[in-house]
Amino acid sequence: MSLETQNIKIQTPRSQYGEHSVPLYLTSSFVFEDMAQMEDAFLNRIDRHVYSRYDNPNVDELIHKVCQMEGAETGIATASGMAAVFACLAGLLKSGDHVLASNALFGSAYQIIELFLAKWGITHTYVEPEAVDTWEQHLQPNTRLIFLETPSNPMLKLVNIAQVAALAKAYGCILVVDNCFATPYLQQPMHLGADIVIHSSTKYMDGQGRVLGGLVLGKTEYIDPIRFFARHTGPSLSPFNAWVISKSLETFHLRMERHCHNALIISEFLSNHAKVDCVLYPYLSSHPQYALAKAQMSGGGGVVSFEYKGDVTAVKAFIDRTNLFSITSNLGDARSIVTHPVSSFLAKTDPVRRAAFGVKDNLVRIAAGLENVNDLIQDLEQAL
Repeated sequence: MSLETQNIKIQTPRSQYGEHSVPLYLTSSFVFEDMAQMEDAFLNRIDRHVYSRYDNPNVDELIHKVCQMEGAETGIATASGMAAVFACLAGLLKSGDHVLASNALFGSAYQIIELFLAKWGITHTYVEPEAVDTWEQHLQPNTRLIFLETPSNPMLKLVNIAQVAALAKAYGCILVVDNCFATPYLQQPMHLGADIVIHSSTKYMDGQGRVLGGLVLGKTEYIDPIRFFARHTGPSLSPFNAWVISKSLETFHLRMERHCHNALIISEFLSNHAKVDCVLYPYLSSHPQYALAKAQMSGGGGVVSFEYKGDVTAVKAFIDRTNLFSITSNLGDARSIVTHPVSSFLAKTDPVRRAAFGVKDNLVRIAAGLENVNDLIQDLEQAL
C-alpha cells in the first residue's frame, strides 16, 4: 500500500466492540491473568503490554505508522521533540565519546550538547552544513555520532544526507538526522543512509498545534539502548497525545501538500517585493542549495524565512500589522504563523553567535498554514 493509505489503515486491532476509530487506552498499567503470565511479560518471554511508561497500544500504533513512512525497523515515542533528541544522545553516548554536529541546529539542541553532554565528559565539534567536504577533517578517533538537522531552523540550510551517511559508514559513526522540517512525507533520511531519524511530532504530524510529542526511529541495534534509557528515565508520550497524533496522520499527506503549495507561493511573492531583501525557501530557485533540495526532498516544506528591509522596530511593526498570521514560535499548524527569531526562540542566544549562524535582526520566519493562499498574500501585502 502507498504511505497515504497505510497512514489511514494502520491501527490497533479492533476490540470486541468493533469500533471504527481506535479507542483511547488511558491506563497506567495492564492486568495479567496470573503470576506466571506477569513474570513472562516482565522477563520478555511473551509480547505483552506491562506499563504505559514502557509502551501502550496508542503509542505503538503511532510508532508503527511513522516507521512505515521512514523505512525504520523500530522506534520509541517521547513526550516532546527535545525529549527525543535528549533520549537519543543520552542513550547512545558515554563519557569520552565525541559528537560531530552541524552548526545549524535548533537552540535547545545546542544546550544539550554543550551543557548536559559536556558534564558527562562528552565532547563535540561543530561543522558547516553546506561544507560537507570539510567534515572528515574534524572527525576524531573517539567520534561516536554525527548529528544534523536538514532543513535547519530558521535559516533553512541543507545538509547532503547521502554524503554524510557515506562518511559515517566509513568511520563507524552513527548518523542521526532531525527530520522535523521536511517530515517523512518530503524526505526519508534512512533511505539515504541515516541510522536514526528524530521528529518533533508536535509540528506537522499533529498539524493543529494541540499536543506535544517526539519520535526516535531507526535500526534496532541503535534504538534498543535508547529504549532502555527512556524506559528507566520516563520521557514517555502519553496515550492521549499518541492517539491525537496518530489520527492526525490520516490527513498528513493532504496537509503537507497544502503547506508546500502555500509556502512556495508566499516565497515567490516575497522574492518580488520591494520591502524584502532576501528570501530563503528550499524549493525557490534562488536558494543556494536548490539543486540539493530538489535531489533529496520531494517538496520544499512549509517554512519560509526572509529578511525585512528595516531595523528591529520596523520588523516588529510589520509583524504586528499582520491579521491572518498567529504570532507564536510554533510551526506546522493549520494556522499560518509568523515569528521574529531574535525576539523569540533565539532571544537568549548571544548576538555574536546568532550572527555566526547567519541570523540577522531583521530575519522573519513564516510557517505557511492551510488557509487560502490568496488571503495570506493579501495580508502580507498590506502588512508590508
